[in-house]
Amino acid sequence: MLKFKLGRRALLVAAVAALGVTGPAFADGHKMLDSIHFLIPGGAGGGWDGTARGTGEALTKAGLVANASYENMSGGGGGKAIGYLIENADSNHGTLMVNSTPIVIRSLTGVFPHNFRDLTLVAGTIGDYAAMVVGKDSPINSMADLLAAYEKDASGTAIGGGSVPGGMDHLVAAMVMEAAGKDALGVKYIPYDAGGKAMAALLAGEIAALSTGFSEAVDLAKAGEVKIIGVTSDERVPAAADAQTMKEQGIDTSFVNWRGFFAPPGLPADKLEVYQAVIGKMYDTPEWEEVRAQNGWVNIHNSGDDFKTFLEGQEKVIGDLMKKLGFL
Repeated sequence: MLKFKLGRRALLVAAVAALGVTGPAFADGHKMLDSIHFLIPGGAGGGWDGTARGTGEALTKAGLVANASYENMSGGGGGKAIGYLIENADSNHGTLMVNSTPIVIRSLTGVFPHNFRDLTLVAGTIGDYAAMVVGKDSPINSMADLLAAYEKDASGTAIGGGSVPGGMDHLVAAMVMEAAGKDALGVKYIPYDAGGKAMAALLAGEIAALSTGFSEAVDLAKAGEVKIIGVTSDERVPAAADAQTMKEQGIDTSFVNWRGFFAPPGLPADKLEVYQAVIGKMYDTPEWEEVRAQNGWVNIHNSGDDFKTFLEGQEKVIGDLMKKLGFL
């Protein structure tokens, strides 16, 4: 069983002085950050996109940041954005790139040559459970139905995802099938460029089911456009309380995809301190709680060295699983 332990450490906000930031002061004497530019390694509608825009929304509405801007840069399974951030480090000190578990997975598989150690680690911020989703008119209404369809016609029961083969959505689908006693490597996986395109493919009937982030499916599920047939949480998530967990359906597995923020290599320590302070304060605002609850995210706050330790642990756990499943 794959299970990631969640934790949150309160971030002590250090003094912010002579950093070139302006704007009204916080109540404790710290200053608001003028702007953050979010670099998103995938297309619109995916988990990275939602995390960056949700974080920016909370920061600006709470008055912690004056302005937030966003840039989607798809390509190379996220490698294009990482390469861009590294190659243009000196001109991107105002940029934070969102990333998640795939930065570990794709480095292990060699999809791109960089890994998290090549960047400045800012903070892990949230976790998003994975979900298995089908269209509203699908005859599949539970994981038992999906497993029966797979057993009857494995090649005709394609599962899509918004990541490359061997990427996170593929890995989650394989993990779930293995826990259900099926041939994980026999899953017909169809990759799409980011969650938005994968969801469109599901709605168009191109795939039987979609392996995706819970937050990417919850709004469409509430609107009656899709059915969430299984969630990789230990308990039901309030944002879609009707959706059963995998464990409730006899599939003993759980998984949460962390998401967090990275800066270019060589970011000055004082600027890193400002980013970490602002993100730390975000957790105490009602604006953040509204965004978090709406998306069904779990708070996972790992900053600085704690973030590095967390990522190194993920690297080992995921690497061991991928070897077991034959992906490495």
